[in-house]
Amino acid sequence: MFDLISFIPRAVVQSVPLLLGCTGETISEKSGSLNLGIPGVMYVGAISGVIASFFYEQSCGGQVNPALAIIFPLLACLFGSLLMGLLFCFLTVTLRVNQNVVGLAMTTFGIGFGNFFGGSLIKLTDSEVPSIALSATSHCFSKALPFADDLGWFGKIFLSYGFLTYVAIAIALVTAYILKKTRTGLHIRAIGENPATADAAGINITKYKYLSVCIGCMIAGLGGLYYVMDYASGVWSNDAFGDRGWLAIALVIFTLWRPNIAIFGSLLFAGLYILYLFVPTGGNMAVKELYKMLPYVVTIIVLVVTGMRNKRENQPPEALGLPYFREDR
Repeated sequence: MFDLISFIPRAVVQSVPLLLGCTGETISEKSGSLNLGIPGVMYVGAISGVIASFFYEQSCGGQVNPALAIIFPLLACLFGSLLMGLLFCFLTVTLRVNQNVVGLAMTTFGIGFGNFFGGSLIKLTDSEVPSIALSATSHCFSKALPFADDLGWFGKIFLSYGFLTYVAIAIALVTAYILKKTRTGLHIRAIGENPATADAAGINITKYKYLSVCIGCMIAGLGGLYYVMDYASGVWSNDAFGDRGWLAIALVIFTLWRPNIAIFGSLLFAGLYILYLFVPTGGNMAVKELYKMLPYVVTIIVLVVTGMRNKRENQPPEALGLPYFREDR
């Protein structure tokens, strides 16, 4: 029997890394920068937070201050993700290197970076299993509201999550508002659609591209930190992220570059991704893998439908992935 009360909370915690990655990538793509390095950025953000948390827990002997246990990993995560964003911008905006190549290279680099430092920390712990457990920090990140258990199914479905879950929803809503309703959002959308016209209107192309990509990377990096500290209960294992970074990029297309829609889209993707855990498959691994394909199948269907409708507002930014040469204006 399908247990909806258990399914929804599992889908929500699964959806938060997707939502943060999708929101960050949406900001980048709206400015015309196709950042395929999001999986690598999430890795770097996660391992940066893990490194800060590991040394803080070691220095405290496990007796951590809840505020500092949250602040140190958050700052390290944002800093590591910011560096990845700056690297992407320097190569694609300043040097005008092909964005697809840079993004794929950054994904490979980010995963290797995370595995190298993750493996190094595992050796420092002399653990018998290839993982790091940061249970004290994880408890601070995943702590739910104290009265959630007293509200029955309502508390379990809506109030039983760590603070980053609600922060992710707030970030998506604020991003949607900024992109659609503010002058800054108008400038970002303008350089994503037609950078030559935006440049002629006095908009600083380089400034807004750097700003968009770097902020987008920092938001995506939080998705990686959430995965380790909340979803995985503070346990870091090399190559544990799976294809969540790519799912976040697919989600951008599925939601038609609208971060507010990504709140529901990420929940749908996450639900489809873990559906095999709740639907009897008889131990058939092939059937389980077919269930994991569902988010991508849904994305392809959406692409086909939106392509047939051929509405301009449902299409990607016109200058997405294209370098801007001012002398060609």
